[in-house]
Amino acid sequence: MNFKPSRTFALEKLDNFIDKNLIDYSKLRNFDYGPENRTNVSGLSPYVSHGIIDEIEIINKSLKKYSFVKNEKFIQEILWRVYWKGWLELRPNVWLDYLNDLKKIKENFKNNQNYLIAIDGKTNIECFNYWVNELKENNYLHNHTRMWFASIWIFTLKLPWQLGAEFLLQHLYDGDAASNTLGWRWVAGIQTKGKNYLASEWNIKKFTNNRFQNIKLNKNAAPILSEKNYSINNKDFANVEILENQSLLVFENNLSFETTDFQDIKFKKILLIDHKNNYRKINLSESVTNFKSSLLEDQKKRLEEKSINCEIININEIKNITENIYAIYPSIGENLDFINLNGLKNIQFLYRKLDQFSWQYCNKGFFNFKNYIPKIIQKFI
Repeated sequence: MNFKPSRTFALEKLDNFIDKNLIDYSKLRNFDYGPENRTNVSGLSPYVSHGIIDEIEIINKSLKKYSFVKNEKFIQEILWRVYWKGWLELRPNVWLDYLNDLKKIKENFKNNQNYLIAIDGKTNIECFNYWVNELKENNYLHNHTRMWFASIWIFTLKLPWQLGAEFLLQHLYDGDAASNTLGWRWVAGIQTKGKNYLASEWNIKKFTNNRFQNIKLNKNAAPILSEKNYSINNKDFANVEILENQSLLVFENNLSFETTDFQDIKFKKILLIDHKNNYRKINLSESVTNFKSSLLEDQKKRLEEKSINCEIININEIKNITENIYAIYPSIGENLDFINLNGLKNIQFLYRKLDQFSWQYCNKGFFNFKNYIPKIIQKFI
């Protein structure tokens, strides 16, 4: 796996996938052939999650190559991240409860041998151990494998899903609060109450081309129970009036300002926010923090080439900003938490048009959301 931290590389990766592999995506996407053979999937998620390339950009290019009918499954997968973000935005307490639960669980499990064996990849399950090492080495796992991994963690190793979600978030280049947390909740049977996902030996063997043997898993585990219910928060995602010659904060999920809805506004200065581990509740691996830092540098270079005044600053420095300032909305996660916990009322959020339009359809499950995908595409393409 190769994830160079640059927009130029991401676009080359996108174009190459569309030209050579998109046509077979629907029938091959669930196969995990190993990190040396990933041509059946796009591998774009580390760039999409950081806003290096956006969903509409990807969909637009794919539709220029093939019709919607031939593209539908790929387009659905691209918009999953939009859906997860929207679902969480409507229920923000899910993230806050996750962090609170994680804090308590971590204290209880810090010396738990089963947990320590799992994160070291030293269990008696060969495929799981392989994926632990693959995750640490490549900072990426195939989407199907993430489901198997989570299921084994929860139902065979019998470890708290919260710890597993933290482990993946620490090591994934594409990790974000919504996709990661809600994906683990779904496997556990909490997201869709009473419906868990159980990995099976035959399924793993089939979709890995029999790369693993002796896969002994719990076949009859019941869903994890949760008594918590989350009502929908009717939040307004409308943009304020944008005045020129004011500064703009750009967080790690929107690192291609020159392609955003706000590219034509003349901001006084763009401040690119570097969120170090000492201000995070979930510490990221060194390779992930280095990846993010390199993406920030790549964005800075591209802005400077367009003669846009910009600077990379530590997130803690935004507490020293006293004047009103705009920020491209960072979405629910640790960046937004930092703003809220420090009571930074002088920051006015700017929302992407795609999110403003799409999040209204995130009040139910994805199967309901996907019915609106043609409407979303018609709106933006």
